[in-house]
Amino acid sequence: MITEQFISTSVTPLESLDILSPHEVAKLQDKSNSGLYRLFRQCSLAVLNTGSEMDSASQVLDRFKDFDIHIKHKHKGVQLELINAPATAFVEGELIQGIREHLFTVLRDLLYVGDELDLCCDTDDISERTTNTVFHILRHAAAMKPHVKPNMVVCWGGHSIKRPEYRYTKKVGYELGLRRLNICTGCGPGAMKGPMKGATIAHSKQRVLNPRYVGLTEPGIIAAESPNPIVNELITLPDIEKRLEAFVRLGHGIIVFPGGAGTAEEILYMLGILLHPRNKDIPFPLIFTGPEGSEAYFETVDKFIRETIGESATKRYEIIVDDPHQVAVRMREGLDLVLAHRKQTDESFHYNWQLFIPPEFQLPFEPTHEAMATLNLKRGQEDYILAAQLRRALSGIVAGNVKEPGVEAIRKHGPFELTGDKDIMASLDHLLESFVDQHRMKINHEEYVPCYKVVR
Repeated sequence: MITEQFISTSVTPLESLDILSPHEVAKLQDKSNSGLYRLFRQCSLAVLNTGSEMDSASQVLDRFKDFDIHIKHKHKGVQLELINAPATAFVEGELIQGIREHLFTVLRDLLYVGDELDLCCDTDDISERTTNTVFHILRHAAAMKPHVKPNMVVCWGGHSIKRPEYRYTKKVGYELGLRRLNICTGCGPGAMKGPMKGATIAHSKQRVLNPRYVGLTEPGIIAAESPNPIVNELITLPDIEKRLEAFVRLGHGIIVFPGGAGTAEEILYMLGILLHPRNKDIPFPLIFTGPEGSEAYFETVDKFIRETIGESATKRYEIIVDDPHQVAVRMREGLDLVLAHRKQTDESFHYNWQLFIPPEFQLPFEPTHEAMATLNLKRGQEDYILAAQLRRALSGIVAGNVKEPGVEAIRKHGPFELTGDKDIMASLDHLLESFVDQHRMKINHEEYVPCYKVVR
């Protein structure tokens, strides 16, 4: 039996956040429901717990229930006091540099989102306001690099993947890195870590001086998917919808590896946007890929897409199995089209303003039992609207699997119930069953109990 080890110490920022106002410090110290303390403690613990095999926020919080973090306003700047922090975050008593950076980027983003965004986007248009909010968060994090040709590849995929699939994500990342492409993922383990790990070697071979490994997260998911150590730009968005929009606005193309409900949510999000009539002529490379043996996953996902949102959606992506080189070649070709289009339309390289994202994909969705039960999973609506509804259903399942409020709601009230047209429910049920059968819902899949019930 391994005895848990903890360390208590003080840390200061390296380059950013040297100065905070007394008002900002008070917000972080405020332990009331309206204060930031609880959220900051949870996100900080996730950063300090990097490398963990747990994928449940509630389990992480329970395991480190004695962890605490205090913020102090010193005459030289801000100082964080860590109490009973995971010893794995330290080497010979010193906090690992990358973890230290991540800790203060979380602080940076929580303060900025909570304080300044109400003032930066003065418009009543939901879509415009959300897009501007995401822009300001990314700009504040220095994530956008003007005058650089499109080179940011977003990689989506599961945190709970098989070893051959993980090795394959590294091979794809290596091929992307050889082409001097940068990587953006959800910052966690599995398919979020593999591409970055592969690209690291390739960037070193190509002597890329400032490679970018961008990790986009949000408070509800970070404790379940602690940032992997390769991420050198960690950005915390306020909710899953803004996190998804940040991927689309910042990235120039997307590669999807095998995953579970969260990956399917991301796929539906992207396809729903690309299916909107206003986006039909905007190039955005989207590739599904995995190693030999992963065909069943993509066949199931492809079948689900065809049966629900329609054949037209399949024209917006291609499937490549067991060929990392071809994936990188096709992505490079797709990025060339993106570059040509943005030059032709005078669109910025660093932020995709042109892509229209309907409000149905931007409004935050709180997956309560009532909200899940009343989702419109029926025919007779635009394909992109149905995609938005299905995306919310899968988002709720992710919450029930790993997010603290969702897990607690399931514990109290039982599984979410999903209803809709029989054929859609049958397709959804088959998709989810395949994720369970393929052990894609949780890292500890033997213990998995479905948090949902599909009513046919």
